Amino acid sequence: MKPAEQNDVPASGVEKAAIIGTGRALLRDISLPAAVVYQRPLAHNIAWMQSFAERHGARLAPHGKTTMTPALFRRQLEAGAWGITLATATQCMAAFEHGVTRLLMANQLVGAANMALVAELITRGAEFHCVVDSVENVQALDGFFAARGLRLQVMIELGVEGGRCGVRNDGELETLLAALEQSSALVLSGIEGYEGIIGGQTPIADVRAYGARLVDTLMRLKRSAAFSADKPVVTASGSKWFDLIAEAFDRADLRGQYIPLLRPGCYVVHDHKLYAGAMEEVKERHADLQGELLPALEVFAHVQSLPEPGLAIVALGKRDIGCDPDLPMPQCLYREGQAPQDVRGWGVRMIMDQHLFLSVPAGETLAVGDIISFGTSHPCLTFDKWRQVLLVDEALDVVEVMPTRF
Repeated sequence: MKPAEQNDVPASGVEKAAIIGTGRALLRDISLPAAVVYQRPLAHNIAWMQSFAERHGARLAPHGKTTMTPALFRRQLEAGAWGITLATATQCMAAFEHGVTRLLMANQLVGAANMALVAELITRGAEFHCVVDSVENVQALDGFFAARGLRLQVMIELGVEGGRCGVRNDGELETLLAALEQSSALVLSGIEGYEGIIGGQTPIADVRAYGARLVDTLMRLKRSAAFSADKPVVTASGSKWFDLIAEAFDRADLRGQYIPLLRPGCYVVHDHKLYAGAMEEVKERHADLQGELLPALEVFAHVQSLPEPGLAIVALGKRDIGCDPDLPMPQCLYREGQAPQDVRGWGVRMIMDQHLFLSVPAGETLAVGDIISFGTSHPCLTFDKWRQVLLVDEALDVVEVMPTRF
């Protein structure tokens, strides 16, 4: 995978003048707003999750749709990741073009144009897996790839009632298996699922049961010689329940008979609320857990107007930072010549396309031109707003410009 280069940033002269080159001071030399990733927490998170997976005898295939940032893919792979998970054929192509050769598309591959992209990936040497949950999809894939003399690796998706995709019961599973047995171009490589949709009154017990169902189904099919490989894949795990899925997959009596594959994505930069809360719950479930994930992503912006007492308008909007499921969260105030000020107790009233309404507590003062950093809840919906994010060190100097590939 090639490193970030000047040719990777947009051609706009304004954008180039703002961010090209390392060693620039974020607060002085960079056009704001800007999406910023902190170097030390990033490295910590990548190493922490890789170590967590390995301690449970699992492999890691981080979900790349979170960031679509090749520089982060490279770091995850160098740390030991099995491959990268993506959601669409175009995302898979983008990752492959930047050096990712083992791709798991945790989604159904539908449509001739998308199949053509995957056929190209396979022809060019990618190891590609996708999921199936219907006879119609199996037949369409088989016809397309057989006509081109290619083999496509697929995993059966097991779903839950009221959830997203996936077969719901054993009857649907058997029907799908029969269709796969009749295909000539499809190779069954494993079982896939997604537990993040599970809720209700007993979510922890239900997630554990779902993980056990995935493993039990895989072993039942393995005994019937349904898989092409001696060690088929069983995979699940978003960024909320990764510990429960790891436990379900980590069965001493079955270690060595399959490849347990975890797919969290948001962990790489974590966040300030949604997954921060989930991390606290993980720590409560595992009193002996060493360390934790750290927030590594913030967006920096200027105070641009002070129109009335107690209100500041910040030059930051929905086009710059995610606001679902939570509004941005103020973190730190930066003013030239002064030490940074913690403003985590300040509130955001609302956010528009390019303006954020910030409540200023009584007794606090702001000035036009002050800089405030904001944390996020659910980092996916911030990354996709940027053509590049900036990696900074502890002094807030830019050490790398990291293009995204949405």
